[in-house]
Amino acid sequence: MNFVDFKTEKIVPSKIVCVGRNYVEHIKELNNEIPENMVLFNKPNSAISKEFFYFENVRFEGELSFLVENKKIVGVGFGFDLTNAKVQNYLKSKGLPWERAKAFDKSAIFTKFIEIDSRELEKLSFRLFRNEKVVQKGDYSLMIYKPKEILEEIQTFMSLEDGDIIMSGTPKGVDFYEKNDHFLAQIFLNEKLILEESWRVV
Repeated sequence: MNFVDFKTEKIVPSKIVCVGRNYVEHIKELNNEIPENMVLFNKPNSAISKEFFYFENVRFEGELSFLVENKKIVGVGFGFDLTNAKVQNYLKSKGLPWERAKAFDKSAIFTKFIEIDSRELEKLSFRLFRNEKVVQKGDYSLMIYKPKEILEEIQTFMSLEDGDIIMSGTPKGVDFYEKNDHFLAQIFLNEKLILEESWRVV
């Protein structure tokens, strides 16, 4: 089973619950419709990776991610929701589920998670650099559905186990990537840097 780091522990999530279409500008860049209801899908534990692997026809989508314990958000980290765009476009055209495009092995890459007070979630923002250039920026205010709202909606039909992860959706700027690309993710609280991690695509 794959794990993520939280404080001094290695946490094994049973699943990752992801929010699709949660930033208006990202919805526009992919020519999608703004959904009437929250779009949710799952990634399994086998999707978790610390390394960033290259896959053909796959784009990166950077996201604020949240660790759950006792049915509450207790940790924040950065995650990549890797997406096979060619497969997803086909599935969407047929009205089929997205898992083949979203839930494949090593499609969820995470930093470590650090503690966050749930009262401070609205102060979070992030920046993602690709080869020293900012490619994505996101913050709480730009989300259609806020983290606590996402947490509540998931629990109306699905149990969240301790260690499960919520990926809160990606802002505009998603793109395909290449081997040897360098990514740097930064998370800020009230514009103060609280977490930073980098990867080289292999």
